[in-house]
Amino acid sequence: MAFMEGIEHSRKGAEMIIKGNKIMTEAVVNNFLFTWQWWFGIGLFVVPWIIWLLLRKKDSTGRLLIGGLITIILSLVIDLIALSLGLWRYPMKFSPVAPMLLLPYHFSLVPVSIMFVIQIRPKANILFKGVIFSMLAAYGAMKFFVLIHFYDPKNWLSIYDFCIYLFLFFVAYWFSKIDSYKSISEQ
Repeated sequence: MAFMEGIEHSRKGAEMIIKGNKIMTEAVVNNFLFTWQWWFGIGLFVVPWIIWLLLRKKDSTGRLLIGGLITIILSLVIDLIALSLGLWRYPMKFSPVAPMLLLPYHFSLVPVSIMFVIQIRPKANILFKGVIFSMLAAYGAMKFFVLIHFYDPKNWLSIYDFCIYLFLFFVAYWFSKIDSYKSISEQ
């Protein structure tokens, strides 16, 4: 009987999530869409990729994209866990399709920033680069997003953001340095 009760609780929880998503979708469509904040968020999604395409180290594009892709995946996983636990939230919504996620953050700002830091001064001390990047992201960018109501950390401390950014940076760096790339056609 306990299993079937769990199924019923799961169904009720899913219905509540759907209702919450409908409320957030209405907020996007009726309150956020086409405001300056919405356009700013869309710019934060598009502009970093354009800049990256123009300024990337072209012979390292594949390696950098691997680092960026792993950053996207990890930041989404971390965010989904934190959002489900109520550790922080994103008051500003950009998309009625995925209102729980701050898309410019996950799909553009963080991965593109990390890819740039990886390619800049490649022989520099990686710990130094990671710490500088994480400090700027946690104590600069995140504070700015709080100011413009894109991010609500609740009781989440900036040092935790710093640790997350440092983790994301080092994992992306490690993936970008994997030396076992070989063309599939050569096998």
